[in-house]
Formats: sequence, structure tokens, C-alpha cells
Amino acid sequence: MSTAPSPLGRTHEVLNQVPPLVGHDVADDPVLLEALAREGADWYAEDLHRIGRLAGSAEVQDWANLANEHEPVLRTHDRHGRRIDEVEFHPAYHELMDVAVREGLAGAAWAEHKAGTHVARAAGFMVWSSAEQGHGCPISMTYAVVPALRAEPALAAAYEPLLTSRVYDPGLRTPAGKRGLLAGMGMTEKQGGSDVRANTTTAEPQADGTWLLRGHKWFTSAPMNDLFLVLAQAPGGLSCFLVPRVLPDGSHNNFLIQRLKQKLGNRSNASSEPEFDRTVAWLVGAQGQGVRTIIEMVTMTRLDCVLGSASGTRAALAHAAHHARHRHAFGSALIDKPLMRNVLADLALESEAATTLALRLAGAVDRSAHGSESERAFLRLGTAVGKYWVCKRQPAAVAEALECLGGNGYDEAYGVARLYREAPLNGIWEGSGNVNALDVLRALAREPEAVAAFRAEIDAAAGGDARLDAAWREIQAELANPAELELRARRLVERMALVLQGSLLVRHAPAAVADAFCASRLAGDRGLAFGTLPAGLDLDGVLDRLPRG
Repeated sequence: MSTAPSPLGRTHEVLNQVPPLVGHDVADDPVLLEALAREGADWYAEDLHRIGRLAGSAEVQDWANLANEHEPVLRTHDRHGRRIDEVEFHPAYHELMDVAVREGLAGAAWAEHKAGTHVARAAGFMVWSSAEQGHGCPISMTYAVVPALRAEPALAAAYEPLLTSRVYDPGLRTPAGKRGLLAGMGMTEKQGGSDVRANTTTAEPQADGTWLLRGHKWFTSAPMNDLFLVLAQAPGGLSCFLVPRVLPDGSHNNFLIQRLKQKLGNRSNASSEPEFDRTVAWLVGAQGQGVRTIIEMVTMTRLDCVLGSASGTRAALAHAAHHARHRHAFGSALIDKPLMRNVLADLALESEAATTLALRLAGAVDRSAHGSESERAFLRLGTAVGKYWVCKRQPAAVAEALECLGGNGYDEAYGVARLYREAPLNGIWEGSGNVNALDVLRALAREPEAVAAFRAEIDAAAGGDARLDAAWREIQAELANPAELELRARRLVERMALVLQGSLLVRHAPAAVADAFCASRLAGDRGLAFGTLPAGLDLDGVLDRLPRG
């Protein structure tokens, strides 16, 4: 009898499978690098490439996988029954956080006065969060808290040096004894959500100048952070308060974590429901001005929503392009197939427009920090418009990129499934689509300087493309008609976002990109799916801009 092994016992030979997208430089992206230089931070390019190589490494991809597979765990009590309210994270989460803080992606930009610092931080945030987006939440809130906290100079003087530190120092200890602090916010409650004026958390003044809070917050992320800005009802109306987890005397504040949220995505990040029961707090800003005070923080976190969505869209595009370059079907690489080229070019347009707008907003932050009132005015309207549209487009773009991988895109092992779960978050966080659309209407009605700055940004491209000029005229005609404006708000804000992106691309992108964007987004009969670009466009010129990973 033959002793040769049966062919039925052998595995098949594996052919035509795409190698992992690993060992590459995430920052090797012409769109991002050109925007970095244009917005005044080309001095940061070497550091950005260093972060990009780390983000694209196998080690960091392992950290990202582990941080999401091993979700945070709430420990309300110790073994003796004492209340501790601590959240445990996998070591991989701490590795990701350590890099982000060390690289200045949290609050450090506010302590540095070099031109372009906020642009550099924005580009670094985009590159690093492409590896894992969940841990970006506490990083973003720490960045955003600094300008809001400055409404109370004494508190800013005490905490800002540690909020702008580049040292990641986790654990609940007296803030003054730590080498670096992280911040969060507690705005929403279960009965009101975005309608924060319906909040029922109360604040009572004390003789020593502190306040005592009582109430229940509904969605407070990163509960292991050191400090939180919280909205509560004071005798003088809705006000903003600073709540530390640990008090100056070393005792734990009453920050009672009732549960962690079980979320669709963002699994590495802990989101919680804290209860306040005689919780010690300090007033930030004037009584009754809570929304006005905390809006400084909200504006910055909305910027990071735009940055995060642009990053997630770009990361998904990189996966799709990598797959199309290496996968063959029907005799050639997928990237050479006309219909796949249409899909990838369409996704590339979406990504380039998002990245360009995101870095333009970061440039406005930088220039307003250096005293430009016109840039501050542009930021007010541009951020709300950008937050609405870029975050709204991310889920659709990531879904299309996932489909480029076929069944493998739906497999957790290939990296795009986690991007897809993350994709809807930024559209919800810091105000859903409706909230941001209504915010745009408020700015249009009440802030003429913001409207003028927005108009100047669009007019800078006047005459550059007839389709852009026509779309801008249509928007201005629509603004002149106040009838049922709220009903039309989403459509209006969408068109404003597309015209803003079109203006930026006409001025700054290659002609092939600007032409394709205006043809597909501002004129003609565009299909509802990606991959419906009209014939006659220079797709080679668009595809030349794909990430090079």
C-alpha cells in the first residue's frame, strides 16, 4: 500500500491575496503634506513623517487591535467594599495614549507660540488617529479644554501648565502632584441630550468659594481623566464648572460612575454615566453663562471631529487603494479596471476635500490664536459647516472603501471593519447633524462678521470655475429667502460645505482634482453612490493623489 499522504489532507495553495497594509508611512500623503505647508507648518514635516512611520508599524497596529479587543472595565468598589470608581484599560491603550501626549497632540499646542503650531498638531492628530481612533477622545478634550478654562484665570493658572504637558501620567492622584493632566466634559443628561438648557443637575454655592453639584450625566467619555468641565443649574442659571476627580487634599471627589456605555464602536474608549452627589466644583466664567463658556471647548472638539472624520476617510481610502493595487481579477489589477478607478477617484475626491478643509480650519485656529479676528470669525461658521458635512460623509465613504475589499472588508482581520464602526461617531459627538445645521442658521442670523468671513473665503476663488460661481450664487439666493429655512437647513448647509470645499480645491488643488470635484459635486446629475463620476475627467490626475501606503 502507498504511504504517500492523501491530497485531501493538504491545504490549498494561497494565491492572489493582498499583503497586509503595514510598515508604511501614513504621512506619505501629498494632500496632507501640501496642506501642512500651505497653512504654515511645513517645519513640522519631519516629525509628521516620524509619527506616520510609527502609526503604520506592525507594533502600533497590534496596540490598536488589543485596545479594542480588551475593552475598558469598570471597577466601582474595591474588595473591601469601598467606592473607587476606576476604569481599567489594557496596556496597549496606555501605549497609544503615551505617544499621543508625548507628541503634543493633547494640550501642548496652547503652550507653544510658534506660527503653525495648531496646524502641526492637527496634522499629527490626523496621522496618529488613523491607527486607532478611540483614544483620540481624551486627547481631543484635553486640547479643547484650555481655551474654555481661560475664562477663569486663577483656575487656568493652576491647571494649564499640566494640561499642556507632554507627559502621560495616568491614575487618580492629586492634580498638583502629577506631571500631566487630561480633561473631559459632562454636558448632556438623559432627559435633554443636546438641549442642555433642560439639564437638572444643580449647583449650590459654599462659603469657601466652591460649589456642590448634584445630578446625573448621561454620556461622559474618558471618566478616568483628571478634570471635567460640567454644566449645572446655579442660582444664576445654567453655568459651567470645573470638577476634578481628586481634590487638592488628596481625597476622591464624588464622581460616581454608574455604568460604562456599550457602544457600536469606539470600544477602546470608556464612555460613562457619572452621578454627582455633593460633588465639589469650581465655577468657570459667570453664572448663567455656562453655554457661552463651554462653547470654546465645543468649538475645538468639533474641529477634532472634522480632523478625525477626515483621518478615518483617508485611512479607509488607503486600505481600498492598497487592495486594488495588489488584487487581480479578470486578467489585471483591480486598480486598472475602469469602474474601480471611478470608485477610487470618487473616494479620493471626497478625502482630499475633507483633508483640505480640516487643515484650513486648523489654520484658522492658529491664526486666531495669534490675534486674527477675521480668522476667528471664519472659524465660527466654517467649523459648524465642516463638522456637519465631513462627519456626515465619513460613514458613506468608509462603507464604499470597505466594499472595495469585497468580503475581506467585512472581516475584522483586515482593518476596515473597525473604521466602519467608528465612522458614525463624529457625526453624533458634539452635536448631531441637526444640531450643527441649526447652529449654522443661528450664526447666519446673528453673527454678520462670521457671514462676511465665510463669504470672503468663497469669493477668493471667484472666476476660478464657472460651476463654483453658479453654486455660490444659488446659495446666496436661497439665503435671501427666509421661508421654511429650518426645514431646508440640511440642504443649505450641505451646499455651503461643498462650495467651501470647492473654493479651497479650485485655489489649491491640481486642476484635475478641482475639475472633477466641481463636475461631480457642484454641477450635473451626480449619482447617489460613489463611483459615478462623469466621463471625460482626468482620473489619472486624481488617482495620483492617493495615499502611498
